Amino acid sequence: MNTPSEAAKIGRRITEYREQAGMTQQDLAKALRTSQSAVARMEAGEQNFSARTLSKISKIFNREIITLSDETTDFRIEGGRKLSGTVTTNTSKNIDVALLCASLLNRNKTILKRMPRIEEVYRVIEVLESIGVKVKWANGNDVEIIPPKKLSPEKINLEAAMKTRSVILLLGPLIHLLPRFRLPHPGGCKLGKRTVRPHLFALQKLGVKIKTDDDYYNVRIDTLRPAEIVLYESGDTTTENAIMAAAKVPGKTVIKFASANYMGQDLCWFLTQLGIKMEGVGTTTITVYGKPDINKPITYYPSEDPIESMLFLSLAATTNSSLVIKRCPIDFLELELLKLEKMGLRFKVSKKYKARNGATNLVDIKTFPSKLRALEEKIYARPFPGLNSDNLPFFVPVATRAEGQTLIHDWMYEDRAIYYLDLAKLGADIILADPHRVYVSGPTKLTGTEIICPPALRPAAIILIAMLAASGTSILRNIYSISRGYEDLANRLNKLGARIKILRSL
Repeated sequence: MNTPSEAAKIGRRITEYREQAGMTQQDLAKALRTSQSAVARMEAGEQNFSARTLSKISKIFNREIITLSDETTDFRIEGGRKLSGTVTTNTSKNIDVALLCASLLNRNKTILKRMPRIEEVYRVIEVLESIGVKVKWANGNDVEIIPPKKLSPEKINLEAAMKTRSVILLLGPLIHLLPRFRLPHPGGCKLGKRTVRPHLFALQKLGVKIKTDDDYYNVRIDTLRPAEIVLYESGDTTTENAIMAAAKVPGKTVIKFASANYMGQDLCWFLTQLGIKMEGVGTTTITVYGKPDINKPITYYPSEDPIESMLFLSLAATTNSSLVIKRCPIDFLELELLKLEKMGLRFKVSKKYKARNGATNLVDIKTFPSKLRALEEKIYARPFPGLNSDNLPFFVPVATRAEGQTLIHDWMYEDRAIYYLDLAKLGADIILADPHRVYVSGPTKLTGTEIICPPALRPAAIILIAMLAASGTSILRNIYSISRGYEDLANRLNKLGARIKILRSL
């Protein structure tokens, strides 16, 4: 038995997948051996769904309808295959969720193009809809956002909010829309203690008063004022929140020790197109000249995801495959490519061309089968322009193929390196030195096994890569973590020659 809200949620998902597949209600009815009117009731949320019906619909679309129920989705992987072909980088999860939140700054319609249909985006949309924002999917992967005259933060969807860390990005926009509100503590990847104090310190400089209790941030705004903000931590989401908060505060706000990373830059390009004057984009000091009223219809093209490009680079290196990876944001991959080059990976990079946002530089990268060797130096992440922290895990499966011993130092998160030990279940020679450092010796032969996905996106993704390289059959259980950040990944990989079957179970 489905509750009305669950039925409506499932109905919306069916509509989205049907339209994306280019099917009519009649087409779907024929595939289900039912009537068009029955399909209409399903999509309207006026019908209960049995596990059998959900399973049939999931098989038709080969998409994860079933994850909205109490069932889980698994991957069965026949590994050890060399891959080939071309794959195109999608837009970035981290950019997209920030832009969804930033759309609240605009009193007019915002259209975000080519949004990935991933769980993280769905969760943020569910939060926005619950507080009164009108959100509509159109033309397959475009999202239209129309803010209401009045928000209802007290009606926030707590279940959705607690599944995503991105809910913290609502702080910056909401301070301009509500004199008082409360926001639940964010969820997302389980990567140890991740402080939100840098967000709170930054907003307090603008005049925002925030008190925390066990479950909520209680926010009060009397008078907002421009300020010079020194960020307590040069974090990506911290920088984005500070930028969004400053965007509608009249006057000049200077943000120092800002992250210059790709998602913050894209947010700045978006706000610039909305009429916000900014200086220092792409540097660690960003100046925002706030504009109290933003009322402009806008169609914006979010840029491509360097982390997804890196996933495919890691996949090519680990499976010793030749792939063409299109639309890679090269400015945020240069150091990663240099490290891979020094490890022996052979690849060719095309001439640069601009993304649809008019600012981000893109290239196409072709990889070739290569003999890899370990670097003498440790591989570690640091704020941009250093190696991206989300790209660091992708060196772990690569290191299993490299001759010698690789030290990977994941200093940013207390617990993430511990998840890397799951690769040992596949036969990787990996030693945990401490909660932040692993030694990977190679080359080693990987063999298929069964693993439950860790509750963190990038560690889950590298297990999938290792399973694709491993001989035999692997089962990756409960792939929700992967679905948070990558759209339709199994089918995209299968088009490259992988053999991944989607399994659904109670």
